[in-house]
Amino acid sequence: MIERTFVMLKPDAIQRGLVGEIIGRLEARGFKPIAMKLMHIPKELAERHYAEHKGKSFFNPLVEYITSGPALCMVWEGENIVIALRTMMGKTNPQDAAPGTIRGDFAQQTGRNIIHGSDSPESARREIGLFFNDYELQEHKRSVDPWLYE
Repeated sequence: MIERTFVMLKPDAIQRGLVGEIIGRLEARGFKPIAMKLMHIPKELAERHYAEHKGKSFFNPLVEYITSGPALCMVWEGENIVIALRTMMGKTNPQDAAPGTIRGDFAQQTGRNIIHGSDSPESARREIGLFFNDYELQEHKRSVDPWLYE
């Protein structure tokens, strides 16, 4: 099933120059970019994005981290992309992430784990709505799609 997901390359990915490497992995997998924007996330938006974690000990440090510098916010589309991307990202704690995953290859600590991806189609819809207006989502066909999907 073709679906969309929200992906954020966090400030550490931007600062470390990993944007091209990570986007390249998503493209090589056959996923299609629908929207991208580099932004310094305002505190209020970060708090809404991570609302499910409010009251937990890591909430304030997480908000501080995500607002500490620019992040690349994106929408990607592909077959079962939510689950596929979560697998590509690796476990939240990079120490437990398998080699070959984004976090397993590039991250050192949970608090600096490079990337965020929606954990369900419902979360993806909510997160996409937080960061993008409908007119920013670009519908397009690619000539490679018949080589990816039956």
